[in-house]
Amino acid sequence: MKIELPNQAFKYVTENSIECDSQTAFVQTTQNEKYLQNAKDNNAHSIIKIEDIAELFGIDKIKIVGITGTNGKTTTASAIYSFLLDLGYKVAMQGTRGLFMNDEVVEGKTLTTPSVLNTYKHIYQAVQAGCEFFIMEVSSHAIVQKRIEGLNFELKILTNITQDHLDYHKTLGEYITVKNSFFQDESKKLINKDEPRAAFNIKNTFTYGIEKPATYKLIAYSLNDGSSGIIQHFAEVVPFTASLHGFFNLYNLLSAIGAVHILTGKKLEEVAEVVDNFAGVSGRMEQVCSLPNVIVDFAHTPDGMQQVLNALKEKELLVVFGAGGNRDRQKRPIMGRVAASLAKKIYITSDNPRNEDPQAIVDEILAGIEDRSSTIVELNRKKAIGMALDEQEESQVVVILGKGDETFQIIYDKKFPFDDREVVREFLNIKV
Repeated sequence: MKIELPNQAFKYVTENSIECDSQTAFVQTTQNEKYLQNAKDNNAHSIIKIEDIAELFGIDKIKIVGITGTNGKTTTASAIYSFLLDLGYKVAMQGTRGLFMNDEVVEGKTLTTPSVLNTYKHIYQAVQAGCEFFIMEVSSHAIVQKRIEGLNFELKILTNITQDHLDYHKTLGEYITVKNSFFQDESKKLINKDEPRAAFNIKNTFTYGIEKPATYKLIAYSLNDGSSGIIQHFAEVVPFTASLHGFFNLYNLLSAIGAVHILTGKKLEEVAEVVDNFAGVSGRMEQVCSLPNVIVDFAHTPDGMQQVLNALKEKELLVVFGAGGNRDRQKRPIMGRVAASLAKKIYITSDNPRNEDPQAIVDEILAGIEDRSSTIVELNRKKAIGMALDEQEESQVVVILGKGDETFQIIYDKKFPFDDREVVREFLNIKV
């Protein structure tokens, strides 16, 4: 990918040595430094170190906010984006759902954190559009691979740390260390005080929490008809209401409110007033139908599943889920155990099996379920959803987990059209 930069001695910059030529400068990063000689051989105009590129892209003109954690990154980022827009700021957001700028979709879904230069390109676009803030999700892979190299963050946020990506990080300890490494400098940080695995440089640190004392503490809350709460920030005590459901979303809202308060310096009361305008994120606790009650959620980790199912624990739950292929295998039996402990009936199915045998994935999920009398295995995801809907009684909720707003199913290396929500609408004959 070449990026054109005006008013420079060269015309383009690239991080791909193959694209180098006499008009194109090579941006050297930790990831691509082994291709430096190749860039020279391809007659690169010049070599630019990643730490020197920020000024060329005008990155010092925008405030960058980075959010990391196992769960809640997308909702927290989206809430911050929404609150800032409603408060009159120009804002861009990059993450799992794509690139958004000033309430418009600029690019569709991509990696949670793209390559270094892709992120710089997005920030450059945001600067050109007059944005004051750039909100981005930061994955653990991106931290290890230095895909955030050279960026100066105005604020770093930690949502939580639970098990995920052990296919890549190998051990939970390594994964925890990677997440916490993001918070070891002296930049401003906003940390979930109730997360026992958090470790951070205390300098310039703000906290939020429900159970423990924190800079932004939720001192009362209700989960009826959405959610509401009262935040205490030193002497200030401010209420808010929101349409989001689930105890876990209180943390997402609390961190977003705290972040916007820190970033803007506005009164906490002003920030709280715009919270109710945020309608949530597509595919996160998304109610596809109210009668019968069907909910779709992206939860694909044991903790994520537990949070979603706990949020609905007053109801009898019929849960459809699977586990992704070529991903963390250790979490599969734990996911089975969580589902069996909170659901009346579970339907185990395929979820992006990739290059793995779907039955082998299911067998590993089943290993965590002792009593399988209320467990059905149906590898065809569409059929599994149909079975749950057929067997659903009026008072029950069908919860379909793992894919959220994904519109495809990955089998081997191919993507096939598949949207849990569309499948539900088709079965129930719902027209949108």
